[in-house]
Amino acid sequence: RKKNSTMSNLTRRSFLKYSLTAGATAMICGTGATPRVFGANDRLRIAVAGVNGRGGGHISGWLEQPNVEVACVIDPDTRVLRARVEGVEKKVAGRYKCKGVTDVRMALDDPSLDAISIATPNHWHSLMTIWAAQAGKHVYVERAAALTADDAKAMRAACEAHPELVVQVGHQYCSSGLA
Repeated sequence: RKKNSTMSNLTRRSFLKYSLTAGATAMICGTGATPRVFGANDRLRIAVAGVNGRGGGHISGWLEQPNVEVACVIDPDTRVLRARVEGVEKKVAGRYKCKGVTDVRMALDDPSLDAISIATPNHWHSLMTIWAAQAGKHVYVERAAALTADDAKAMRAACEAHPELVVQVGHQYCSSGLA
């Protein structure tokens, strides 16, 4: 049996790492078999909430996608926020502008925003997901999606009230023993 050299170098961890961003983009933007949710000019305009830790990975992953604009970064720490906005602006080299806000509700009020990627501390995940669904935004949220059963039920209700939206919960590192 001949080994495929490309596949032999692919570990479960690297597959999950690289498929996270591509999978989330495909789920939000659609594929040939699903409806398209692109914004103007076939671009997905996304906000990233919580950019000090894991959110930096979200920003990097989204910036690698040719059809995604990191339109907004959200963090209450203005020093972190300023640095991330400057980093995005440098990376996109004037192709578009990225704004920074300290309150997620300000970003969700933006009608040009298509989706939000949530990498905040866990206790914010469910509330931001609910607010995003209510604002008509697609959601990628890190795990744990909810801290209580009541939070999970409220998230589900918000998502069911907006069946046109895609909400995905990330599960990176599940096979690494670190989860």
